Amino acid sequence: MAKAASPLPSVDWLLPRLRFCRYLSLASFVALAALLLIWNLGYAAVPSSLLWAVLAFQLLPLLLLAPGIIGGHPRTHSWACFVVNLYFIQGVLAAFDPSKQMFGWLEIALSLTLFTSALLYTRWCAQYQRIGSANENTGD
Repeated sequence: MAKAASPLPSVDWLLPRLRFCRYLSLASFVALAALLLIWNLGYAAVPSSLLWAVLAFQLLPLLLLAPGIIGGHPRTHSWACFVVNLYFIQGVLAAFDPSKQMFGWLEIALSLTLFTSALLYTRWCAQYQRIGSANENTGD
């Protein structure tokens, strides 16, 4: 037996939440990239010959997502939920190393913030689009 669709929230309820989650995901995305850049350039014990390779390896997934996150595309936000798990794992591993503990906890916090805000943005965008298509079908 098919489950009945739950009623959609109102547009007045959705719009402020969409805007907040979009800005929060964008801010945590930029902060995560800045944290990785600052950590690797200033504090990590990376040999200078490998520095750019390490930076490229760590920042490439974020750079691939950047146009969609900046543009506010829901599909890119859903992909960010998958990719950010790599940074969460890296943060957990770093949090158990006393020399990287602060970096690890900051990376955990930023990756959780990005995951949660991107997930909510994706969900609420889908609801907003369903409302728009429902209004088109009814002729409102």
